[in-house]
Amino acid sequence: MERTFAREVEMLRRGDGEYFEGEGILAITKALLQSGVSYVGGYQGAPVSHLMDVLTSDSKGLMAELGVHTEVCANEAAACAMLAASVNYPIRGAVTWKSTVGTNVASDALSNVASAGVIGGSLIVLGEDYGEGSSIIQERSHAFAMKCSVWLVDPRVNHPRVVELVEKSFELSEASNTPVMMEFRIRACHVTGRFATKNNKKPKFSMNDPIPEPEYNLDRIALPPSTYLQEKMKVEQRFPAAIQFIQENGMNEFFDGDCDDVGIICQGGLYNAVIRGLQQLGLADPFGKTRIPIYCMNVTYPMIPDEIKRFCANKRSVCIVEEGFPDYLEQALNATLRKADLNTTVVGKDVFPKAGEYQSEVMMNGLAKFIEGAVPKGIDLGPVATATKSVADTKAFAAELLGAPIPKRPPGFCTGCPERPVFSALKLVQQDPEIGKMHVSADIGCHTFSTLPPFNIGNTVTGYGLGLASSAGVKDSLKGHTISIMGDGGFWHNGLSTGITGAVFNEHDNLLIVMANGYSSATGQQQLPSSTAGGLRPADTVVPIENALKGVGVKWVKKQYTYKVGKMRKLIKQALTSSEKGLKVIIAEAECQIAKQRREKPVSTRLLKSGKRIVRTRFGVDEDTCTGDHSCIRLSGCPSLSVKPNPDPLRKDPVASVLNSCVGCGLCGEVSDAAVLCPSFYKAEIIQNPRLIDRIAHKIRTSVILKFLGKTETSEFNDEEASRIGTKMAAE
Repeated sequence: MERTFAREVEMLRRGDGEYFEGEGILAITKALLQSGVSYVGGYQGAPVSHLMDVLTSDSKGLMAELGVHTEVCANEAAACAMLAASVNYPIRGAVTWKSTVGTNVASDALSNVASAGVIGGSLIVLGEDYGEGSSIIQERSHAFAMKCSVWLVDPRVNHPRVVELVEKSFELSEASNTPVMMEFRIRACHVTGRFATKNNKKPKFSMNDPIPEPEYNLDRIALPPSTYLQEKMKVEQRFPAAIQFIQENGMNEFFDGDCDDVGIICQGGLYNAVIRGLQQLGLADPFGKTRIPIYCMNVTYPMIPDEIKRFCANKRSVCIVEEGFPDYLEQALNATLRKADLNTTVVGKDVFPKAGEYQSEVMMNGLAKFIEGAVPKGIDLGPVATATKSVADTKAFAAELLGAPIPKRPPGFCTGCPERPVFSALKLVQQDPEIGKMHVSADIGCHTFSTLPPFNIGNTVTGYGLGLASSAGVKDSLKGHTISIMGDGGFWHNGLSTGITGAVFNEHDNLLIVMANGYSSATGQQQLPSSTAGGLRPADTVVPIENALKGVGVKWVKKQYTYKVGKMRKLIKQALTSSEKGLKVIIAEAECQIAKQRREKPVSTRLLKSGKRIVRTRFGVDEDTCTGDHSCIRLSGCPSLSVKPNPDPLRKDPVASVLNSCVGCGLCGEVSDAAVLCPSFYKAEIIQNPRLIDRIAHKIRTSVILKFLGKTETSEFNDEEASRIGTKMAAE
């Protein structure tokens, strides 16, 4: 995982009269336990990965005490299907996944659970990955809530309020017999806060107190004719019950202001940004006291007509702050007001952008346009215009100082990433006249970075584990080779069933490369069925990828250690030119370097402190040999490869240089060898806590080097330079 949660896990035990301090997603975790959940499941994905990490790994002891069943699900569909327990029995459950991409996968199960309805409270915690920090397609979860008739909570980012709304959401679910979706944006998940805790609640039915006997009710099966009755119940019973509960329990919030002829209606998750925008305009203070009244919709679906009418009744104009498009809330707001015969002007996407995250400047400018157009009573528009002009002038001044736009900084592979060598090999394969350019069906995961410079490899990305399936339509319609990429995370998520089984069944004759780095790496190194590193799982529970492939009928399966670029290039060419028909799979195997470093560095630190000998590998570039061509950088893209001024006054081109961030993976040398580049890379071993024999050997080597160079011990020639030249000589 990305970090340890030992401190937070201990705080999960806190009860009445105590306090919890930590990240938002961990506050949600505590709220689940205070709500008496019987089961929790989910599929890891930013920004809600921490919830699964804590519940299923770090706090197993506490979960066992409370009788809470926790499970890392194979994918989001499996997670949502867990809610079936609450369809038949009065037990509370929560599941979690990442935003719209996760809900896409879960939508079949979600539709069926939503149709049948639930007896026990059911909460879906969504990581709403939208905006500048997002790693996915830009869509909103609101459409799923409307489609399935499940309620969507978008809480104001305030730890006490979030915890209260989690507890109320379970009650809302039970009062309306409907699952509740609760979305948390990236900042909401990671903001730090404090709240008063309650005692954890042991569920009535759990692993420790089982349900006495199974229940059967045909009306809860999503099959005609029951589905017709279920649809009527959604509209005639569940929807009104939800509106009544939300209103009676004050789930939405009203904030008064003295300029009450206008108002602002916002999604709960955007409330803090609205207050910050008003503060910048001089219309609010940092503690939330505002001059413009605000209606904060912590529940964005369903909209509560009576609350809307009450807030807008005496207002000339209201501004609806709704991120993303379509403008679901703005349309519903207009419809509600017109049906109530209220002529309040609604301002929304005409002052705010239709797409993109409402960051601080966007929010300030949008609110300023609304205020300047509405002209609220008692507000001097001069300071408002001054505030927006000041920000614009500051940006213009910064741009002038820079002299050019700030360059984009796209994501990239980590130093030593085991997936980078595969793409170096692919670039080299494409230079082979027998192969040429190829269509590469990419996939979701760290390896998606191959679509960016310096590799620019990857023509399509259609979803997690869909790299092979996405090649089906193009493989026979394109002259040249078509290959597919898939990570081991995507393989187990749905790639095995969706892509590989289908390819075998349809007798596809193309190549799939599975990046087996041992973890679901992009979300924090969670374990997979095939994970073996670190001895974290019993050997008899590990399912090798090659076994799964052979089990569904793949006959051509080869494994290759990724850092051997030359061998990987030959294997890829062999697969592409083979006369053997059928799907061919290369398992490109090497552990995620970040996970490896996190595991090994603490061990090395302990050994160093105890005085034990440690040897680590580093690579370097001989400045005298480097030609300044920099093909090594273009073919590997390693962040540790840089350039520095040429020491030779007669040569102008900068030479390649290896930075101290090098982890010794050896890719730079492998690429140079496989591509037949200049032999300027050398390998060195750095010995810490050297033994006596190491010191003697170093002294002898230094003396021999000095002798060959015609130097003496007293000449101006240091050991570091001698070691560099000696290493170079040894490599040659």
